[in-house]
Amino acid sequence: MRAYGRAPAFLFAWSRLAVLQTGSIALLAFVFGDYVSRLLLLREESSPILAAGLIVVLTGINFLGLREGKWTQEILTSAEVLGLLLVVVCGFAVTAPPAAGAPAIPAAATPPSAAIGHALVFVLLTYGGWNEAAYISAEMRGDRRNLARALLWGVAFVTGIYLLVNAAYLRGLGMPAMARSEAVAADLLQRWLGRAGAGIVSLFVAIAAVTSANGTVLTGARASYALGRDFRTFRALGRWRGRADTPGNALLVQGLIALALVGLGAFTRSGFATMVEYTAPVFWAFLFLVGLALIVLRVRDPDAPRPFRVPLYPVVPLLFCATCLYLLWSSVAYTGIGALVGIAVLAAGVPVLAWAERWKK
Repeated sequence: MRAYGRAPAFLFAWSRLAVLQTGSIALLAFVFGDYVSRLLLLREESSPILAAGLIVVLTGINFLGLREGKWTQEILTSAEVLGLLLVVVCGFAVTAPPAAGAPAIPAAATPPSAAIGHALVFVLLTYGGWNEAAYISAEMRGDRRNLARALLWGVAFVTGIYLLVNAAYLRGLGMPAMARSEAVAADLLQRWLGRAGAGIVSLFVAIAAVTSANGTVLTGARASYALGRDFRTFRALGRWRGRADTPGNALLVQGLIALALVGLGAFTRSGFATMVEYTAPVFWAFLFLVGLALIVLRVRDPDAPRPFRVPLYPVVPLLFCATCLYLLWSSVAYTGIGALVGIAVLAAGVPVLAWAERWKK
């Protein structure tokens, strides 16, 4: 709103409510449903039911109060990190068999540059959520620099864990086996723990999905609460449950939209991929605008107090914006119906904004 005005600010909040956070919650719920159904040997049709059940449970926990949501997040995160460390230990405890030759990898159906762009949409999805701490900044204690510390240390910690895990894959399987594998972590643990290894990996993936989904539920409702505070038409979303210390209405509406998106994913029969396509173009478009806003506000408001100043300005934000544009292009060019639906839902925010402004007058 400070950088671009009310209309882009509304569309950003609208996208958080209708596309980004709710789509991410549905995406993670599908991961949970897929892996739990495999773990319990359930039919494929049970995945959307499990996904919907997870959304209901996590929305309920966070509706009860901030303390409940926070403790749930801390317990799940600890379990997830322990699982990843087990993968690292397994990878360094076994030695990869000698390579029998180059792996048989089918020829790429798309040009290398296109394949890289498509792959990066999914690769950077694994790092998604690094920016979510910004949405609880009003509830952080202590020095204003704590937010920058949380973001920087969080990204560094996640990157370190991912690098360790990939080093463990290389050590325990070797590149040829990794290239042929459909489930690298399962193959690695199966070498060390036998058949039980694949089941353990499914359990860890399910826990990781619940961890990320709970964090998304917690932070996503804060943006919807801000939408209700800034736009009177949606003031029902801006009601805070004082005793529970949560945005109750925003949590409930967010949960209902996420359940509707689970229905969309079940209809297309490829829930996870559809939700990635649904969220990716809108995510990278607005992340580009966020990066550009840093430059806009530096020019427009140069004397504002800034607890954290971006190093190597303006090179870093320009590089960030260029990356976002590349990922935006990739997410639109190489995705299917989900991307079109996501863009259409975002575009639907334009008449909603026009109606809201007219109703206000």
